[in-house]
Amino acid sequence: MTTHDHGTRDAGPPLPQPPQPPADPAVPMASAAPAASDAPTMAPAGPMAPAAPSAPAAPAASAASAASAASDGGRLARVRRGRPDDPRWARPALWALLAVTTVLYLWSLGASGYANQFYSAAAQAGSESWKAFFFGSSDAANSITVDKPPASLWPMALSVRLFGLSFWAILVPEALMGVATVGVLYAAVRRRFSAAAGLIAAAALAVTPVAALMFRFNNPDALLCLLMVSAVYCVLRALEDARTKWLVLAGVCFGLGFLTKTLQAWLILPPLAVVYAVCAPAKFGRRIGQLLLAGLAMVVSGGWWVAIVELWPASSRPYIGGSQHNSFLELTFGYNGLGRINGNETGSVGGGGPGGGGRGGGRWGDTGIDRLFGSDMGGQIAWLLPAAFILLAAGIWLTWRARRTDTRRAAFLVWGGALLMTFATFSFMSGIFHQYYNIALAPYTAALVGMGAALLWERRNEGGRAGAAASAVLALTVAVTAYMSYVLLGRSPDWHPWLRWAVLIGGLAAAAGLLLTGLLATGRLGRKAALAAAGLGLAAGLAGPVAYTLNTVDTPKQGSIVTAGPSVAGGMGGPGGGFPGGGRMGGPPGMQNGRQGTGQQGQGQQGQGQQGQGQGNQQGQGQGGRQGTPGGGTGGTGGTGGGQPGGQNGFPGGGFPGGGQSPRNGQGNAQGGQGQNGTPGMLPGGGMGEGGRRGGGMGGLLTGQQVDAEVAAKLKKNADDYTWAAAAIGSQNAASYQLATQKPVMAIGGFNGSDPSPTLAQFKEYVKQSKIHYFISSGTGMGGGPGGGQGTSSQITSWIESTYKKVTVGSATLYDLTQKKTG
Repeated sequence: MTTHDHGTRDAGPPLPQPPQPPADPAVPMASAAPAASDAPTMAPAGPMAPAAPSAPAAPAASAASAASAASDGGRLARVRRGRPDDPRWARPALWALLAVTTVLYLWSLGASGYANQFYSAAAQAGSESWKAFFFGSSDAANSITVDKPPASLWPMALSVRLFGLSFWAILVPEALMGVATVGVLYAAVRRRFSAAAGLIAAAALAVTPVAALMFRFNNPDALLCLLMVSAVYCVLRALEDARTKWLVLAGVCFGLGFLTKTLQAWLILPPLAVVYAVCAPAKFGRRIGQLLLAGLAMVVSGGWWVAIVELWPASSRPYIGGSQHNSFLELTFGYNGLGRINGNETGSVGGGGPGGGGRGGGRWGDTGIDRLFGSDMGGQIAWLLPAAFILLAAGIWLTWRARRTDTRRAAFLVWGGALLMTFATFSFMSGIFHQYYNIALAPYTAALVGMGAALLWERRNEGGRAGAAASAVLALTVAVTAYMSYVLLGRSPDWHPWLRWAVLIGGLAAAAGLLLTGLLATGRLGRKAALAAAGLGLAAGLAGPVAYTLNTVDTPKQGSIVTAGPSVAGGMGGPGGGFPGGGRMGGPPGMQNGRQGTGQQGQGQQGQGQQGQGQGNQQGQGQGGRQGTPGGGTGGTGGTGGGQPGGQNGFPGGGFPGGGQSPRNGQGNAQGGQGQNGTPGMLPGGGMGEGGRRGGGMGGLLTGQQVDAEVAAKLKKNADDYTWAAAAIGSQNAASYQLATQKPVMAIGGFNGSDPSPTLAQFKEYVKQSKIHYFISSGTGMGGGPGGGQGTSSQITSWIESTYKKVTVGSATLYDLTQKKTG
């Protein structure tokens, strides 16, 4: 039995059929017709009757297929030429799609520099020290780890170790993960559906804006997405013939996913486990035993590292970044776990209390069923979401009467369950939520679009009432998708305004063509008209995402929070958004009751900013520059808005680290400022760094510093005589100097500057032992812990400023920790 025949005991394909006439491949959707051999047979039950399973394939067919594959060179021939029953154009189309995706994800990749310096510095540290590699330390001297497990750092660190530190060594592994994800998604969809279904799904994923964004960026999400798609592929393989090895491999993928981004990797576990327990072709007891074995594989593959870290003496390993008590388990179930759901994120930028806000939202924006369709989120992922929901319902309906073990229905349940679970979590979680998290939805959405469209096309070709009904659903899907694109493109009214009208008109014309050809047209001419309508609909549906993706590829992305596409009305920022590196956050300056006010245009110049002033209930003025292109692109809009009562929905202590006031605390006259080279200025309270250097968002917490050559040379001089060449508040600040010097720089307080590491006593001991040469001033008075307060970072800063000599080097202010003040 060949590989693609697994599961024929349930509802597998009949004997392979000869290729169809050449007219079919004219439009991608049309290839559903030659793959009709994969479709279950129809049961006469209404206009869109669910399918009944077909008879099992004959053993002789399997033997013939195996012999054919062997004669062509076995597995290698299959990789090159595809399945024996594939149309001749299918495999060249796949290789072309993968080639285009590779070029797209690698194009001008170095323009983003080190992208998120937080992770780039950790990769550099891992390339220098195997201990830092294992723990995911921010520096090679192992002072503190990043606030995630280290799996996503390992490919980058190995790349840097092999090829040396460079932008490309950091980012190319992420781009290759993206290409691999597209390929695995094609393979997963193709197993039970046509080649066209796989190609549509793979192409939809490749051009989803948030996917193109994150597969060109060095956050953990690229590896997580690849592992989740691989896990689904393995589960689908296990569902075909209940082979335990595939379920165990899925467990390994989930375990590695945990080592990538902790509990987010397990979001889709419940629906996948339930589908396997119900639909796998084995006795119930065996199914449960297999699931338990897969769970064991998941625990072992994800838990070995956790066990070592928890058992390792804390005194000889780095501090666990993001935790308040040096515990990875605390990080997993707190800051990175339940805190993301309920908003109780001790140690985060916003402190530890649950967020307030409209409709149950908090400082990270409103929650609700429409959250992912809003101004900031919609352009990232919402283009095909309505189509995915419609096609999921249609796919379940069409396969409803199939046997329990039907693999096509199981595929809809698996991909659909993953989509619904992730969508619901993202829509209602109250904790930290960034736009780029939506990459998790991209493969599930794309798979459902490809499978659903191909299945409906098959039913349409069968004619009769069922065919007419399938045509109507296809037409509805195309029309809704075109309207969704029109709405999303309309949020950037000055950005290619013709495109939204072209998409809308083209989509509605395609929908009308699909409907009319399904109801009226017959024969060869009608089929060609239907193919033309399907092609037009596919082009209209993907035109908006493609345009957003091309904009994303053409715009450098840096910092901790990035977004895809152009600036949008009602959102914050420009290409990439208003936070440093392109982020947007709910409740930005210039918003009143969630509405965008009028604003002034910002220019990409030297970073400036004023600390928020005023009291609660005073009218505030906000002016925010959006990210431009290097060299000083034009900025976006801020706006006017009223401050909220002081202390409401704000950060504990009344502001961001460093004492700057949050716009949500009702502080008026908060000016966002402009950013150097088109990079946005800091948030209120960020201020201007000493010596006029750019301070970055929240005093450099989100995007780090611009390091002069003179400063880098100063830090590198005699650096080998010290454990750390320097120390700085916050991981992004430290990362900037570490990448510029390739010497260890201690990140005091971890990412947010709020972790109690090191303590003041520990820091004093390091200085006494001559382990740290310089302290790099942020120039913002930034203290440790939300609000500046009396946190560890604030205590260390105060002690240094009162004890050691200040040295100005270029644009930076340093404190030489070997030279005490005199007098």
